[in-house]
Amino acid sequence: MTTLAQEFSKGIVKENPIFRLILGMCPTLAVSVTALNSLGMGISVIAVLLCSNIVVSAIRNVVPAKVRIPAYIMIIATFVTIVEMVLNAFAPELFEALGIFIPLIVVNCIILGRAEAFARKNTIGRSVVDALGIGLGYTLSLTLLGVIRELFGAGSIFGCPIMGTAFEPMGVLGVAPGAFITLGVLLGLFNYLFKRLGIE
Repeated sequence: MTTLAQEFSKGIVKENPIFRLILGMCPTLAVSVTALNSLGMGISVIAVLLCSNIVVSAIRNVVPAKVRIPAYIMIIATFVTIVEMVLNAFAPELFEALGIFIPLIVVNCIILGRAEAFARKNTIGRSVVDALGIGLGYTLSLTLLGVIRELFGAGSIFGCPIMGTAFEPMGVLGVAPGAFITLGVLLGLFNYLFKRLGIE
């Protein structure tokens, strides 16, 4: 059985949702225009993933197998609604920027996949560690994508100008094709690094 440290680290490297498993691409490509949007979405996913993993693990021996997926979706939807209301109340600008992609966390295959593949088979403690590792891996990857797109697309990071007045922004990075280009380059880079390091 893997240690808690291995459970945590696998979500950042070996089972990274974006660069290894290629999951959650819809919000990844849509919200990563800026670093702040990316970080906000990542933290939202961590919150939902953590809470849903805890509940799914806690009730894993009670929910009948025939209704477990609908039950998991209801659990996830509950926490997504809470996160949505919190963002709307305390971070309205971020709430507006993320838009429809907050409610779409309900059907994010990362969260439902962890509930089905891990939380329903493991203790609450291990499920918490798994959620934190996967969530942090997703957040770091998404924020990296957002930093690159914002830096070269607008000359800033987290809204702070970096490049100076002489910088000519690469406008393509602020639109959908730029998201695909940036993600493709990063996927190629990380695949190369993983092979060189012997990570499978």
